Amino acid sequence: MVAIEQTVLQFHPSSASLSAKVHPVVIFNICDCYVRRPDQAERVIGTLLGSISPDGTVDIRNSFAVPHNESSDQVALDIDYHHNMLLSHQKVNPKEVIVGWYSTGFGVSAGSALFHEFYSREVSNPVHLTVDTGFNNGEATVKAFVSVNLSLGDRQIAAQFQEIPLDLRMIEAGRVGFDILKTTMVDKLPNDLEGMEASMERLLALIDDVSKYVDDVVERRVAPDNSIGRFISDTIASVPKISPPAFDKLVNDSLQDHLLLLYLSSITRTQLSLAEKLNTAAQIL
Repeated sequence: MVAIEQTVLQFHPSSASLSAKVHPVVIFNICDCYVRRPDQAERVIGTLLGSISPDGTVDIRNSFAVPHNESSDQVALDIDYHHNMLLSHQKVNPKEVIVGWYSTGFGVSAGSALFHEFYSREVSNPVHLTVDTGFNNGEATVKAFVSVNLSLGDRQIAAQFQEIPLDLRMIEAGRVGFDILKTTMVDKLPNDLEGMEASMERLLALIDDVSKYVDDVVERRVAPDNSIGRFISDTIASVPKISPPAFDKLVNDSLQDHLLLLYLSSITRTQLSLAEKLNTAAQIL
């Protein structure tokens, strides 16, 4: 247990080469731990696992919560639990190492400096990830920070938390789940067709945005950006050249295969249900 005496400073994103990339499963784990937190806990903290590439990009791929106690003047962390969970995770994924820690809430607090000091002993220059689980206005605020100690002579006077660029990349299945997570009330989970429809609507909206940007560049209403142009060119070049009839046949064949799998799974589910009912009736008789 450590008393809180440090001053915490928070700054806007820097132009440093260090950046972070977080996978959606990490956000889901953090939100799940926040929902299951003890009643008296105001926030949840935990360890981030992943890897660090040579170019300085921190790839955050996994996480686990660590029990802690926190008050206005002191904090305490279950270090033994942290080490036991780390050993268990590394038995399954030995390539994943500690890259930082996370906390729920918006921004950093006074206790964050002490937690960050502990993780600084576990890994060099750890990343502090904050997740606003309130989902205000239907958006999740996810930020990443690194800390630098500010000293006056031999005396440390403050901990400076510098925000770094954060990339949250998802495949469409993860994007659909993340959109549901941002909604405070959901009547039912979308099925496969509804998820595909949402993905297609998002794709059409992106195509409209790209088309509008290209038209603005051609009409000289917007200054051209070479990096965006190369990205659009690479995206178009990656699309296979298929005639419309061949594309329709490909989609229809894939749809038929999908419907067949749904039919077979439904039959299997029905057979298992009947077998369970017959087994229960036989035991009663």
